[in-house]
Amino acid sequence: MSSKGTSMVSISSFLDWDDNHVAGEQEFYSAAMEWHFSPETGSRFWLEKAASLGFDPRRDVRTHADLRRFPNVVADFRHVPIEDLVPRGYGGKPDIIGAFDSGGTTGAPKRVPLLADWMSCSLRWKSGRMDEAGVPRGVNWLTITPSGPHIFGRLMAEMTRLREGVCFTVDLDPRWVRNSLSAGRAEEAERYAEHIVDQAESVLEQQDIGVLITTPPLLGRIAERDRLVDLINDKVAVIMWGGAHLDADTRQVLQNEVFPKALLYGQYGSTMILGGSMERVEAPQVAGQCVFDSFSPYTTFSVVDPATGLEVAEGERGQVVMNHVSKALLLPNNLERDLAVRIAAPEGWLGDSVADVTPVPVFEKAEVIEGVY
Repeated sequence: MSSKGTSMVSISSFLDWDDNHVAGEQEFYSAAMEWHFSPETGSRFWLEKAASLGFDPRRDVRTHADLRRFPNVVADFRHVPIEDLVPRGYGGKPDIIGAFDSGGTTGAPKRVPLLADWMSCSLRWKSGRMDEAGVPRGVNWLTITPSGPHIFGRLMAEMTRLREGVCFTVDLDPRWVRNSLSAGRAEEAERYAEHIVDQAESVLEQQDIGVLITTPPLLGRIAERDRLVDLINDKVAVIMWGGAHLDADTRQVLQNEVFPKALLYGQYGSTMILGGSMERVEAPQVAGQCVFDSFSPYTTFSVVDPATGLEVAEGERGQVVMNHVSKALLLPNNLERDLAVRIAAPEGWLGDSVADVTPVPVFEKAEVIEGVY
């Protein structure tokens, strides 16, 4: 696709998502590069960055593999004005839900804008995956998730609304827990975590909850309280977990022995891709772990050798690279703080799927502390 004679309307249509059709690989990436690097539609950030890239994205990026040509610019998102990341193609009054932070696990947080159209299509896609997994509609959710600057809580609240339930919330401040642990204040982190679980118990006792959203460390604490275990097995149809890793052995115990009446269902993602992926339904087990498929072609994964940057073979372990390419945001080739096994993506999907996700011990010269998220 050349930039000459191509209307912004047709370019935009290639980037739009619906339930039945996604553009082909070359037409999708051609449209995305035209959108993000045209002076009429691109963001100030990428238009200014273009001169230093050493290649012309509008000419040279046509496939998923071509995204490797981009430098990893995510560190710039720590200080760039949020307005500079919004494509000009949205006009003078873009519908921005808010600006959201990365977890701040390894230093000052990065920030990204969440536009309403992207949130809508991302949630509709995830909701479809939930339907495939048997997550019920029309039930209330209890979300024990970070809110404030974190995107996870906002998206889960919107998802509850989309699926016609009432969202009950317990706020979670993962930074306070990590700060406490890194400063040697383990007892303080322990008291805070118990405070969170106390609130969850109150909601579960008093309300009808069909879906529970929490993190694996907090789910482990919940499992230590017999009263809470009974409440969940009596009321909750699905326990959806995310935000931290869950090893295969613990997952098996939680599903088969502690919460046998509830479906354990995983999410994996990042603020930097403005959302996440869902566990593959009826996936072949990989070392007892679940497989996560991306929202291709908009958010995609690769798994690479951290020493060389080259992709590892399928079935091998490496570090996760995430890409976000949509009308709302361009953030390619971002090396994440996670290790995973590379799995073949579903037929026709771009990039890789991942399994057995765990954090790297050190990232950007900082120790990775998960805490409760």
